[in-house]
Amino acid sequence: DGEIEETNFDDEFIPGEHVSIVKVPAVGSSGEGVTTDLLVKIEGGNGRTLVDINTLLFWVDTQNSIRKAKMVAENITGYNLEEYDITYAINANASLIGGESAGSALTVATIAALKNKKLREDVLITGTINHDGSLGPIGGILEKAKAAKNSGANLFLVPLLQAQEIVYEESEHCEKFGFMEWCSVERIPKKIDISSEVGIEVVEVGSISEALDYFYAE
Repeated sequence: DGEIEETNFDDEFIPGEHVSIVKVPAVGSSGEGVTTDLLVKIEGGNGRTLVDINTLLFWVDTQNSIRKAKMVAENITGYNLEEYDITYAINANASLIGGESAGSALTVATIAALKNKKLREDVLITGTINHDGSLGPIGGILEKAKAAKNSGANLFLVPLLQAQEIVYEESEHCEKFGFMEWCSVERIPKKIDISSEVGIEVVEVGSISEALDYFYAE
């Protein structure tokens, strides 16, 4: 894949026939769910990977997700990515995106741009991306589902076994010992069905190929 290079863009990143846009759910610094727009631009080149640094700081693990996304996209499409330059940018007020949970969205957007496919705007995805195209587990599912719902999505794709989440509710329990009373805070596990809790359809997918069937617009 080569090294990831940094570049600045003086002009607004305007979607065109080689650009794909997908919303990425994330968890903000204060724990709330947020979404940002990820743009992927494909043009003829020599295999460079570029990132827009005007609005985005990429962590090392996010860079690793980009490399995996390109590899999976190449395997699925059969295109030789050494013949293209790919630019990744975030079109949002967010200044930072970290972690690997955007890996699946990065891959979907890369494939869509390569194949010039329009993506459904009402579908969001979260999950890490593995080298074989499978999705790995992530955290903050409930918060990201709420962010997806608030962004107008009707369908939220998650890794296998993550349509439900265990949360812990705190409850104070007190007991009397003679003239003394002893109170402690207990953490009680509760299973949450993400779809019912948030009010958005949640579908588990095991791979990018499976996810693409939901993303491609008719």
